[in-house]
Amino acid sequence: MIMYDAMKNFNIDLHCDLLCYLLKTGSTIDDRELGCSLPYLKEGNVKLQVMAIYASTAANSTIEGVKQSEIFSNLLKNKNFFLFENGNYKNTENEDRVGIIASIENASAFCDEDEALESGFKNLEEIIRNTKRVLYLGITHHTENRFGGGNNSEAGLKDDGKILIDYISDRRIAIDLSHTSDQLAYDILNYTDQKNYKIPVLASHSNYRSIQDKKRNLPDELAKEVIKRNGLIGLNLIREWLDEKSPERLYEHIQYGLDLGAEDVIAYGADFFYDKGHPDKSRYPFFFEGYDNASLFNTTNSRIENDFSTEIMEKISYKNALNFIERI
Repeated sequence: MIMYDAMKNFNIDLHCDLLCYLLKTGSTIDDRELGCSLPYLKEGNVKLQVMAIYASTAANSTIEGVKQSEIFSNLLKNKNFFLFENGNYKNTENEDRVGIIASIENASAFCDEDEALESGFKNLEEIIRNTKRVLYLGITHHTENRFGGGNNSEAGLKDDGKILIDYISDRRIAIDLSHTSDQLAYDILNYTDQKNYKIPVLASHSNYRSIQDKKRNLPDELAKEVIKRNGLIGLNLIREWLDEKSPERLYEHIQYGLDLGAEDVIAYGADFFYDKGHPDKSRYPFFFEGYDNASLFNTTNSRIENDFSTEIMEKISYKNALNFIERI
């Protein structure tokens, strides 16, 4: 296979909500209403976009989850995308295409609150078949579900959550801590240690609570656990988790992560989603102007290179994420 110079700088983003947007709106991948639409991904030199399969903990959650996996399957047939695996981003045929891998944001996407676990796991297997691979799984979203507590709750790991961890323990699927309660995160880490599971962990789209004091961001102790376990912490660009007043705080989050020892862990986890029409008007604007679509990676890379170093910029933009993905 002919190779091109794939090791020139490119970007990896660990989290976006394109699949949910396509399901809910019936729109197209070229719709610039969404910051992770195809034109923005290409403008931002994104060589890998991890695409979340998301469903809230509610009726029809599993229907939405499976449908999004089918949308992902159709994207793989589109000439603009390819399944990112086995170093194939280096192939000449993929030079102008965007690599994609699926993830699951909230286990309710394959198992609802009243469904038998056996049925839920069959849904999970169908999602894996459709997507070819699930990079990571987030057990909860904002709220509590049958598996554990989301970031707006205090609940920890429940019995069904333990069974779910047992089920994926040898599946090469990482566990995402971005939407866990603190208690659930600690319980996950303790349970996997107790069972001697070698399950990778990451916080795909979270910042640092010491810089922006929000539950969605990592407290120092959890950030240090992710670092110790060679995971990833994806920089989130949503204003509420970044800073209410200035996008400049992004670089403070980076510096704070570096001070904690996260040089080989920091990545991008922009969390671009369709924010127009969101019912909570107090959160508008969700993104700072200029930080609201994937083309910004070019600008942030230049700033990181200038303020930190070329080495740090390359690690954040793609090397750390690539090393993590290749390990699992």
